[in-house]
Formats: sequence, C-alpha cells, structure tokens
Amino acid sequence: MTPEEMQARVLYRDGLILVINKPAGIAVHRGPKGGDNLEAHFDALRFGLPRSPALAHRLDRETSGCLVLGRHHKALTQLGLMFKQGRIGKTYWAIVIGSPAEDEGLIDLPLARRDASRGWWMRVDPLGQKSQTRWMVLGRDGPHALLALTPLTGRTHQLRVHCSAMGFPILGDAIYGDAPVGGERLHLHASAIEIPLYKNKEPLKIEAPLPQHMQARVVSLLGSAPSGQSPQTTDVIAQ
Repeated sequence: MTPEEMQARVLYRDGLILVINKPAGIAVHRGPKGGDNLEAHFDALRFGLPRSPALAHRLDRETSGCLVLGRHHKALTQLGLMFKQGRIGKTYWAIVIGSPAEDEGLIDLPLARRDASRGWWMRVDPLGQKSQTRWMVLGRDGPHALLALTPLTGRTHQLRVHCSAMGFPILGDAIYGDAPVGGERLHLHASAIEIPLYKNKEPLKIEAPLPQHMQARVVSLLGSAPSGQSPQTTDVIAQ
C-alpha cells in the first residue's frame, strides 16, 4: 500500500485521533508469522507529528471498516479507557446465511476460548465471559439477510460466534460457518463508530463506505443503494 493509498483511507482526522477505513484481508498488526499489516504503513499517517499513530482497538484480518488510531500517548490512554468502559458505540453490517425469525433481538451468550493454545478461537460456554450483541434485520431476500450488529461487549470474534450460534452464520466465515477456506471473503463490515471524545460536544460519528465485495448484495437486500455510505472524509486540523 502506497502512502497515498493509505492517506486516502482516512475518514476522520483531528489533533487526537484518526479513523481509517480498514480494507478486508490485511491484519492490523504483525502476527507471529510476519506478513504485511496496516501498522507497517502508519508512518504515512503522521501528518506533521513526530511519531506515527497507534491502534486504539483492533479488527479481524477479514473485517473491513472503521478503525480508530490514537495520534499520541495521551489520546491512546483516553481512547483505551473509553473502549474498556463501553462508551464507544460500534455498528457492524453483516450479510448472513439464513434469515432470523424476528426483526431484532439481543444475543446473550457467554464466550470462552475453544483452545488455550489459540486465544482467538472462541466458542459459546456457560462459564465464559459475558458477551452481548444487539441485532436488527435491515433487509432479507430468502437465502440471506442483512443485519446491523451492535456489540455491547468486546470479545474476540464475538459477532461471528454469536451469529453462528443463533443459526445464521456470516457469509464467507470459514471458521465459525460452513464457508470453504479460500472461498468468498467474510461479509462483515465495521460500518460506523460513535466516539464521545470531547466534553460539551456531540459525539463524533464516522461512517465507512462498504467494501466492494459486499456492495452488490447489500443493494439487492436493501432494494437500493444504502444511504450514508458514500466515502466522506472529515479533516479537522488541530495539532
């Protein structure tokens, strides 16, 4: 990814934070096996500051959408506390296989590691950590449905495990669904984030445009192009 391509993914920028539109298929940080990752390109996002921004949270390799970065240590500390306290609102769009019987609901299923040697591999476990996800159907077309998912907790792979456990796995999920390895991409997108960053001001509300691999199906499920999904960069310079 060139510096220009990285900068083109900025959705919001001010003196404290950046929000970028993460592409699907790339890890946010270097794993034990190495390979390309977003952090390796953060130097292009300094915008005049002496150091590169850093991750305030994480998205799965195959998940696209809103990713929040802190531009310095103070900002990262503030963001970390807000994520821990559940004060940052996150909305995901997912195309799932099957169609829930209801139009909305709450998934309340505790999660735990499936295998202690692989901390990212999760399962529903009555003795696991409390995990809750709100969901709402945005559109249906028989074999698929488009859901808006709001995680109320932040467990690893929470949305993927919850959807699978409820009988409507996310399209393209080769770990928790029936998708073949190397098949379709995961149809999970961090579509919007709401951050109450500044006192006495309205929360920042940032949206990320849909990735290309989800666009056609979303239009089909909604019956039209989704509103509010055009790429729009808010650029507030406040060093």
